[in-house]
Amino acid sequence: MKNSTDSQTKNNLALKIIIPVLLVIVVAGIWAVKNAQQKKDLTNDTTIVKTDAQGNTQAGGNPDFAYAVTGDFNVEKLKSYGLPIIIEFGADWCAPCKQMKPIVTALNKELVGKAIVRYIDTDKYGSLLSDYNFQYIPTQLFINADGTPYNPANAAKIQMDLHYDSVTNELDYTTHTGTLTKQELLSILEEMGMK
Repeated sequence: MKNSTDSQTKNNLALKIIIPVLLVIVVAGIWAVKNAQQKKDLTNDTTIVKTDAQGNTQAGGNPDFAYAVTGDFNVEKLKSYGLPIIIEFGADWCAPCKQMKPIVTALNKELVGKAIVRYIDTDKYGSLLSDYNFQYIPTQLFINADGTPYNPANAAKIQMDLHYDSVTNELDYTTHTGTLTKQELLSILEEMGMK
């Protein structure tokens, strides 16, 4: 009987040691798998910035985050990222556009993963303007992080142009013509949902 009790005590002691050890191994295994997945995700993350041969930044090599639009341009795809969007329309010959270029370029590089800041050369890609009604450059297009048109409370004060759909009378898109400072653009981006 004593052997049976000793054997049972040893088995209970062994279980008291084995079960916690197994739990630690399982938890460590789960942690290792999650950690490996996080490292994999980081290599594909939009916060990793690459620069192409023309000096355009691209998050994770994604052309949707490049500074300059060089072909296809899909606003709906940009909206799907859930980030506020500024599209700068300009041209190389335009003096105010040249004033805006370093600001927009810097924001594109600094805000990768927080906002989308793109540039469209109106001379090279004029066909991309057909959805927007403006006459002068530089003009900026503003889209909230949730994909809706930016609708500032003080639109007149900051000289925003609110464009309404002629049929539904709903806000279709918001633009600003002229130059803005980096701080003004950052404030607008924050109001548009930049985190």
